[in-house]
Amino acid sequence: MASQSQGIHQLLQAEKRAKEKLEEAKKHKGAAPGKAKRIRQAKEEALAEADQYRLRRDREFRGKESKALGSQSSLAEEAEAQARASIAELTGSYGRCAEAVLARLLGTVCAVEPRVHLNFRASD
Repeated sequence: MASQSQGIHQLLQAEKRAKEKLEEAKKHKGAAPGKAKRIRQAKEEALAEADQYRLRRDREFRGKESKALGSQSSLAEEAEAQARASIAELTGSYGRCAEAVLARLLGTVCAVEPRVHLNFRASD
């Protein structure tokens, strides 16, 4: 009899453990859709956060780009103004000195002084 009661007791314990495992499995099965929902929600939140970060960084980049391009355009305008000033200065200098330079050049070209070259040897 003792062995029968022990066998029955083991059987009851096995049934109890099986019921506990089934309930635990049902809990996990019921929790799985919730877990998937939480994972989906976390993924959506992460994507939204990434989009916000991307937009913020894009705005910062656009601001820096506009500052850089603005300074480049002002540098180009400044260089062009310097070039115009330099051209005006050279044009004025040409106007003042052109006549004197031409007179000197023509004087040097037209003043002929006949001389015998240093390497000339007279053949008598």
